[in-house]
Amino acid sequence: MSNKVMSLHDAVAKYVQSGDQISFGGFTTNKKPMAAVREILRQGQKDFIVWAGPAGSDWDMMIGENRVKAYINCYTADSGVTNVSRRFRKKIESGELIYEDYSQDAIMYMLHAASLGLPFLPVRFMIGSGLVDEWGISKEVRKTIPGLTEDKFVYVENPFKKGEKVVALPVPQLDTAIIHVQKASPDGTCVILGDEFHDVDIAVAAKKTIVTCEELVSNEEIRRDPTKTKLPCFTVDAVCVVPYGAHPTQCYDYYDYDNAFLKAYGAASKTEEDFHTFLNEWIYDVKDQDEYLEKLGVKRLLNLKVTEGYGYHTDVAKED
Repeated sequence: MSNKVMSLHDAVAKYVQSGDQISFGGFTTNKKPMAAVREILRQGQKDFIVWAGPAGSDWDMMIGENRVKAYINCYTADSGVTNVSRRFRKKIESGELIYEDYSQDAIMYMLHAASLGLPFLPVRFMIGSGLVDEWGISKEVRKTIPGLTEDKFVYVENPFKKGEKVVALPVPQLDTAIIHVQKASPDGTCVILGDEFHDVDIAVAAKKTIVTCEELVSNEEIRRDPTKTKLPCFTVDAVCVVPYGAHPTQCYDYYDYDNAFLKAYGAASKTEEDFHTFLNEWIYDVKDQDEYLEKLGVKRLLNLKVTEGYGYHTDVAKED
């Protein structure tokens, strides 16, 4: 079997290109591939067409650093810390971000449709709401962005029920997906514990998939309990061993989210100057994930470890 293990630096350099249609796994403060986000920021790829799903500081940082050409999303916030991510909000309010808004159920099903290879997705979602009346990206602008459809959606008639109108949604054509998992084997077979979110869908749908994992286990070991195997090896292009690769978000059954860190980012992201100071300290002045973990310190990381039997830390406030 093939060995897909490589460094995170090499995986990002090989499989993430400027202009990609891209999606990150996870959900706001849950299992986000944050180490990969930091590596992309260091390497400089940009002009992404983003299918974000429920996002948080991952895409907030990318937006704040002007790496996003068009942003398709339903929600962007570090849940419990910011009700709306601040660099994202600033770019929207200033008119600097090309942005399209779908309901959360719609965008999650769009990503699922991409994994199924569907040409479009007929749904009843959003009918009767402002989401069908208001377009974030006009048809004229859409024509100038490769990879975007000319329409946010189109109304079509249900071919099996005459007179019934449904919404036909476009299906993302993903170039790249990046997800974080608990365990992976060298050939790319992955174990995902807890909620899967849209991770499986984007990994299956994308032309290129990078997996960061907490632990690397043998191909033989991962096959001992197939009920935990969520991704087959043929959906994955690179496996990167990155302990605490989701920090400061949580990774179920391994560590909880770092509330103090998320609060610090939330405060720093209020202004352009403080935002860049924060990124310099925690990303650009840090060589890689190893240096990042050294900077965080052993005590801080140990304090995030989950409580046995819960999958989370029992101190839900996680206050200092």
